[in-house]
Amino acid sequence: MRPESTNGTGGGGLAVPMDWLCAEYLADELLRRSGLVETGSLEYVAGRRTLALTVYLSDGAAPEEQLDEWLDRTSYGHPWPEWVRARLAARREREGDGEPGLALALETWRLLEDTQLLAADLGALPAPSAAGVAVDESARVWLPSWRLGLPLGHLSLHLY
Repeated sequence: MRPESTNGTGGGGLAVPMDWLCAEYLADELLRRSGLVETGSLEYVAGRRTLALTVYLSDGAAPEEQLDEWLDRTSYGHPWPEWVRARLAARREREGDGEPGLALALETWRLLEDTQLLAADLGALPAPSAAGVAVDESARVWLPSWRLGLPLGHLSLHLY
């Protein structure tokens, strides 16, 4: 979103709210520092969107104070998509549709759900045995991008 004018007579403020800018910046920094995927890749974008949405919807203090919460939210087995839907609905009810940060969060969630990525089918893994688990990376399936972004974001948080 761009301000109405660049000569100082426009809308009088940022078109993108500071809380959303901070969430995206933090997500980007975490992913860049982790070095897990190439910046600009689809996986990177999915991870950045997933982390930004997690940070934005956490409503909290400084990142150092929220790291454990973000790790919990992005951990395997946590119902992250249900949590996102519930938090978005609560914000929508509280703030209405006109709040710019909420509009960006809703659009990010739509993109995370609608963008499909071809990835190894980790959901089809057998139960772990004493010998370990062999992943057949040739078995691929289309997944919503948050399904790849979530573990990537979680690993990035661990490496922070």
